Amino acid sequence: MMQSMAVPPFERFYEAHGAEIFRYLVRLLGRQAAEDAFQETFLRALRAYADLRHAEHLRAWVFTIATRVALDEHRRRRSPKTQVTDCYLEENGSGLATGDDPPAYAELAELADNLPHTERAAVVLRYGYDLPYADIAAALGSSEDAARQATSSGVRRLRRRMT
Repeated sequence: MMQSMAVPPFERFYEAHGAEIFRYLVRLLGRQAAEDAFQETFLRALRAYADLRHAEHLRAWVFTIATRVALDEHRRRRSPKTQVTDCYLEENGSGLATGDDPPAYAELAELADNLPHTERAAVVLRYGYDLPYADIAAALGSSEDAARQATSSGVRRLRRRMT
């Protein structure tokens, strides 16, 4: 039987995943909103960190937190007074995150921006971040089959648009 991995110190966890999570949140929310969402993501992670029993799937766990924070922000933005049609566009209107390193999903940006929320997240996590379906399911708060279905539906939509 495999032994579970020991949980690393929070600082090491933060260093290992912070930049990637920030880029993900910029992609989902735009740079300005991503800064607050990033702080909220790691505050939630810090609060729950002491209760972790092993270090398996830490990356998926923090992506799950970030996704939920982004969804909360998206819901907040969609108040009756303000209809935000696409929270995934960057302030500069390009839909691409800016920074030193091009984000993992940069090639998907133009295509994925018009997909429904869940399909967009699934496609970006699968093909932009190369996450396995189990991790995508954890990030989306769904089953592995639902994550596969969302990814497949998103890819089918993209193929229809390209032909």
